[in-house]
Amino acid sequence: MSEREIVQSARRCGDCQLCCYVMPTAEIELPANTRCEHQCRKGCAIYARRPFSCRAFSCQWLIGVDVGRRPDRTHMVVDPLPDFVTAVPDGGGEPVNIAVVQVWVDPRYPDAHRDPAFRRWLDSVGKFALIRYGSDEGFLLAPPSRTGGQWVEQGTSKQAAPAHTLADVLDAVGGQLDDIDIVIKD
Repeated sequence: MSEREIVQSARRCGDCQLCCYVMPTAEIELPANTRCEHQCRKGCAIYARRPFSCRAFSCQWLIGVDVGRRPDRTHMVVDPLPDFVTAVPDGGGEPVNIAVVQVWVDPRYPDAHRDPAFRRWLDSVGKFALIRYGSDEGFLLAPPSRTGGQWVEQGTSKQAAPAHTLADVLDAVGGQLDDIDIVIKD
């Protein structure tokens, strides 16, 4: 299955509401790792009038990408919207923006990114991941397909830059959204 296709998946959120906890939502000033005040046992209390970012969001698992089990079971949400990190080559030189997959990890399960199914997927797509424990905490995870044979974790949990705007991401990755599937939910 191509990640570039919008997948008509039979998957549903069900009891999973992890994105409502680990991901920030600017429209309602909800910081990362904060239970949304609109969460209830059956989902979202304001579902019909929820913010646009919630309406437009579907995690990679929900759209049918084989990143492992449902987010509430893996304790991480694989974001379909990329971000980027700016790397400075060893010895100096021009900084380079590198597109990354954002993975919002529940900080109560800091090793969730070690899930074998997730790591298989990340290695198979040959992408770097920004493992986020919040809006400005996390590290870069490089798969063996990008490092020549081993997993590399770069940085510490307190070094991740804040998430960028979509305009920043478009500028950094050359204006391409080839790897993004956006599905607006009713």
